[in-house]
Amino acid sequence: MTANPDTPAPSAVPQPLSPVAVLGFALACLAALALMAAGLGHRWEWWGVSDGFTILRWAAYVGLGGIGVSVIGCVLARPSGPRRGLSWALLGITVGLVSAGIPWSQQRMVRSLPLIHDITTDTANPPLFAALLLLREGAPNPATYGGPAVAAQQKEAYPDLAPEILDALPDAVFKHVLAAARTLGWNIVSAVPGEGRLEATDTTFWFGFKDDVVVRVVAEGTGSRVDVRSVSRVGRSDVGANAKRIRAFLKELRAQVAAAGR
Repeated sequence: MTANPDTPAPSAVPQPLSPVAVLGFALACLAALALMAAGLGHRWEWWGVSDGFTILRWAAYVGLGGIGVSVIGCVLARPSGPRRGLSWALLGITVGLVSAGIPWSQQRMVRSLPLIHDITTDTANPPLFAALLLLREGAPNPATYGGPAVAAQQKEAYPDLAPEILDALPDAVFKHVLAAARTLGWNIVSAVPGEGRLEATDTTFWFGFKDDVVVRVVAEGTGSRVDVRSVSRVGRSDVGANAKRIRAFLKELRAQVAAAGR
């Protein structure tokens, strides 16, 4: 018997979607949402710092779970496997790695750095807060400097931090200091050119932590010396944020001075 050419060929039965692959992706997405919520919830004052860190830790755990389930989903949904959904499983692994990797990298940085949160370019005579003292009332971290113990830990962790010496008079340098602070988006609380002192607050994006900064400009020879101090209001460790902020400010200050000299 010959086949009728007009009879349509039977269509292939589609493979069912792997629920394991979908579950792995869902877990990874849940971890990603928890990761974002951990910081933003604190920023929006939905919960405290400790609750935010607890959510962050659980986001990492769920992210690892999403990775594990997604790996199983990859096996089941491989091209020759009994189920579809390989792309779901691969996405689950990717999102899970990000969700677990960010808290892990943060924790690793905390362990690699000293538990300090007061960083300055002048550890012998750090710039002092004045206008910001009122705003810091009740903050867990005091505005007073920790002394030689903190200075020694800073020197070991951030040996590159040093005063900025500029070949310009303090009045001119202070204008660049003000411009640099504005460029970086700091909330300027006080600017006193006659004293060469600028005080500002910088708010971190994720958790909304408020770190206070004071910049001091004094005459140095025929030029000026600029010292910066950045202090977190909360947290034993700043995870390197204050040192990073000082570096960014001095870099921007140098750019402002260079642009003015062209």
